Amino acid sequence: MLLHIIARGKIARSPEEQLLERYARRIVWPFRHTELPETGGRIPPPQTPCRTVLLDERGKAMPSEDFAALLGRWRDEGIRETRFLIGAADGHEEPARRSADLLLGFGAMTWPHLLARAMLAEQLWRATSILAGHPYHRSG
Repeated sequence: MLLHIIARGKIARSPEEQLLERYARRIVWPFRHTELPETGGRIPPPQTPCRTVLLDERGKAMPSEDFAALLGRWRDEGIRETRFLIGAADGHEEPARRSADLLLGFGAMTWPHLLARAMLAEQLWRATSILAGHPYHRSG
């Protein structure tokens, strides 16, 4: 299953980009990162079937093991792509929020969008590692 981060704004050459790349290199599943302008731009067509996850400050916070289990279930159900959308500074519009398969949050605090990409990539690496059976220090 392709893990695809689609984010508004340019990360450019920055410490956040380096952190994103560090975790992206560790992910053994197919991975893609797409940048869109702050407004407009075209989201690439999905591989179907597809699931859409919006990062949202009001989204569900979940433990890493539950996140891994969800990705594993979607993979096992034959989902070909899971898209993780990170909006611009004002977040996502209500129609996008309603149509998403999951609203995911990193807690009640506000995080910079560039840092959210790196945090998400780290969680994707962690989830795929858990699913691969690597020991997870928080288990048990």
